[in-house]
Parts: sequence; structure tokens; C-alpha cells
Amino acid sequence: MTHPRAGQVALPEDLVDVAHLVTLYYTGKPDPENIDQQVAFGTSGHRGSSLKTAFNEDHILATTQAIVDYRREQGFDGPLFIGRDTHGLSEPAWASALEVLVANDVTVLVDAADRYTPTPAVSHAILTANRGKIGGVDDLPAHTGLADGIVVTPSHNPPSDGGFKYNPPHGGPADTDATKWIANKANDYIRAGLAGVKRIPFARARAACTAYDYLGTYVDDLPNVVDLAAIKGAGVRIGADPLGGAAVDYWGAIAERHGLDLTVVNPLVDATWRFMTLDWDGKIRMDCSSPSAMASLIAQRDRYDIATGNDADSDRHGIVTPDAGLMNPNHYLSVAIQYLFGGSRPGWRADGFVGKTLVSSSMIDRVAADLGRRLVEVPVGFKWFVPGLLDGSGPFGGEESAGASFLRMDGTVWTTDKDGILLALLGSEILAKTGKSPSALYVELTARHGSPAYARIDAPANREQKAKLAALSPSDVTAETLAGEPITAKLTRAPGNDAPIGGLKVVTESAWFAARPSGTEDVYKIYAESFKGAEHLAEVQASAREVVSAALG
Repeated sequence: MTHPRAGQVALPEDLVDVAHLVTLYYTGKPDPENIDQQVAFGTSGHRGSSLKTAFNEDHILATTQAIVDYRREQGFDGPLFIGRDTHGLSEPAWASALEVLVANDVTVLVDAADRYTPTPAVSHAILTANRGKIGGVDDLPAHTGLADGIVVTPSHNPPSDGGFKYNPPHGGPADTDATKWIANKANDYIRAGLAGVKRIPFARARAACTAYDYLGTYVDDLPNVVDLAAIKGAGVRIGADPLGGAAVDYWGAIAERHGLDLTVVNPLVDATWRFMTLDWDGKIRMDCSSPSAMASLIAQRDRYDIATGNDADSDRHGIVTPDAGLMNPNHYLSVAIQYLFGGSRPGWRADGFVGKTLVSSSMIDRVAADLGRRLVEVPVGFKWFVPGLLDGSGPFGGEESAGASFLRMDGTVWTTDKDGILLALLGSEILAKTGKSPSALYVELTARHGSPAYARIDAPANREQKAKLAALSPSDVTAETLAGEPITAKLTRAPGNDAPIGGLKVVTESAWFAARPSGTEDVYKIYAESFKGAEHLAEVQASAREVVSAALG
């Protein structure tokens, strides 16, 4: 149910008490036997709030030592790049991490301006440092001096949350084997009262760090991945809203260094995010794919040829056009794929595949087929796109949650983590080169391939039910039809790489649904799509609940 103040500017009572939040970071002590207070890595690192004793100093000290142990075991002995976003808990966690990293004799590279660092800038820095040392994921242990990184961010989560994620030398999110190892080791340290965790005072740790120009290195390299000259030449008027996040300095630098007609719509940073409009559920959430969270920018869409938003760590993108407002992320991904593979990137491999998560729109399947490109469908999580981006075999990888990245013009790797800045700039390139907005181009795609109705809803599920859902097999689904159509596939493993999807996907000729448990809430998520319209989509959603309920018993 949509909150009555969704899309309205936050009121004082909506704001987090940042001082209290930070105090609890240092004073709260997690119970190592309470599962909700343990270190647990989801698809994008460990997340939690100090208000719930789920993101505290002990968590970060233990996790950082576990990362040190992991990189040592793997033979990663190069520098470690670390960045942070603008969440209130990010700087304290960043400081804690430095104390442990330097105490363990790790060479640490921090932002030269002591400012905020987008996730893609950290990925870009890792890959820049490792260029020539790795050719693919499996090559990592073969070389010494490999760099890796940490990003202190809970992404688009509310202001009360903190987040901490590790990117190994391939530059993308760590895989499940790595995150399980790190989380288990961290929880062992917490149980042991942090015995074995090395630490020095912050002043000494900070003084020992090396300055790195994340912003300059990233911004100066952008013409090698997106056609900024075309954007400048076409005079595209751009409005860029960092939503108070880590891209705040980057957009101004992009405009200045590359001569773009670009306005930073809101240059403010405030850890309460008092300038945000409330998300659909009444919470402050920097979700640039949400019409409620993006209401302020949408209201200004007529001022710009294209307007864009990013979440707090800038790994997600939102595209706003005068004719359509905020584009659905699936719609924009479809347009981006059509444009990128349709002739604008001749330097890419002719046999390069399109990567998508299995909960992304089937419009992407139809676009890929029309282009004659192989589609690789993987589970949720950007880590699955890393191998293809790294070796050039998968030039584009995208998620329905507005996260994507793609290769440089010459077909080599740019980032192996989601890059919201890049995808935002691509929208302007598309407009500059085609003369049409991405939303207008999506209308053309629907005329060619049909117009799907897509939605995600949540349904209640306790811990046991979520575990059962994650462990389903196709034989557990006894239904033969879905919303009046014969079921053509029952999937618990992704067709693109045979990896477990942690849930279930059921497919018919014109529709599908996928159900997977939430990693942070007592719900499971139902993604559904129909090419037969909104009424049929509602039938698919109702049938999905029945199918999942029957499978869960």
C-alpha cells in the first residue's frame, strides 16, 4: 500500500538523529548469537543500522580484519582502494576500516580530496591498477601486486543504514564463496571479543594512507566509454541530481572538464536527506528508480532535454525525459541494449552477449533476439556479469533495479560494478546521436515487440519459509498452467550459467513470474510480467501467490 505522503518532501519527524546514530555505532555491542546482529553479506555487502545493533564498530573492525585475512590467503598483496558514500554511518565505518587495514600493513588509497567516492570510481580504480595483470576472473591468483577495494555504502537504503562491501581484484562485487568466508571469519572475531583484530589509532592510520585522485582519474577517462563530444556538439541540456550522494562532486567536474550543458540540480549533502521526497512506503530512500523518491526531479523535467538521478553510491541510474517522466528501469535497459548493440559500438566483439538478470523484462529477450545477439540470463546480483565484462565476451550487463555497466569503445573493460553515472550519460548520448529521447525510442520498441506490463510486489514470509523458497526444486511446483496459459518452464537455476537463483521462476509463452526471498525483510518478492496487458499481469500475480504458497506448503 502506498503511503499517503509518498512523493512529498520529508518532514522533521521523518529525519534520523545522526548524532544518536553515530553514538550507537560506537557504543552498541552486537550479540554474536543473535542472527539479526551478525555480519551477513547480501548481494551488495553487509548492511544494517546501528539503531538495531546490526552495523556497529565491532562489525566493521571484525569484517575488515576478515578481509585482510582473505586477501592474504588469496595472495592479493597490492594496494587496497577504499571509498565511502554520504550516509551518516559511512565515515565512522571508513575510519574503523583504516585503523585495521593500516595496522595490518595494507597499502591503503583514499580519496585525495577527502570526499565521497562512487562505487564505479572504486571499481574503475581497481581495474586501472590491475590493467595488464589480469585477463579474466580465473587469472587472479597468477600475479602479485593485485589491488582490490572496499566501498562503505548501503547504496539506496534509508539514512539510518550503513553498508560495507568488498570488491576483489576483478573490480566487481565479491562472489558468494568470498563473502561467506569473510562473514564467517568476521563473526568468529566478534564471538572472540575481537581477539586477533589488529588496530592502530585513527590519526596514525590516516597519516599512513596514500592519496588517490578517484574523481580525476574517472572523469578524465569517460570519453573512452561514452561519446561526450557528441553530447557537447548536440547541446543536450542535462539536469543531474546526485540525490545527496557520492556523485555530488563528479557531475560538476564532468560538466566543467568536458564542456557539457549540465546543471547539478541539487548539490547538497546532508546525512538526514531532509530534501528528499518520501518513497512509496513513507521512508526516505535514495532510490533513483522510484517515482516517489524522484518526485522533485520529475517535477523539473521540462527544464532539461534529459534529467538523471543517482543513488547514494552512484551505482544506480534514473532517467527522466520531458515526454515520459521517470523511465521504468526495464524500459531504459531495453533501449540501451538496442542502441549499444545496434551499431554504435563497432569496437565490441561481434559475438558479444547481452547479460540480464532473470527478473528483468522479457522485452530484453526480444530485443536481443532481434539483434541476433545471444542472451545470458543470470541470477540476481551484479557479480554474475563480472566475467563477461572483464574478458569482453559480455559487453553489457544490466539489472531491473536500475544497475548496469558496459565496455569501453574499444571493447575493453570499464567497470565490473554497476555504474549509474555512465548509464546516465548514455541517455544523453542516445539523445544526441539519434535525435530521440530514450522514452521515445522505447515506444518504438513496443511497436515492434509488444508492450509488456511489469510489476514487483512483496508477500509476507518468515525465516523458515524464505529458506524453503530458496531451496525449491522444479518438482516442487505441481501447477501446469499460469493465468490460463500452459507453463513452459519451471526454473530454480539460471539458464545463462546454471547458477541457483535462490527462488523460483515460472514461464509461459506471454508471461512469467519469479519469486525470491528478501535478504533483509520478512517477505518474499514476486516479480511478474505479461505481454497481454495489466489485467493479465494481475492474474499472473494472483496465480504466482497460489503457486508459491502451494510449494511452501
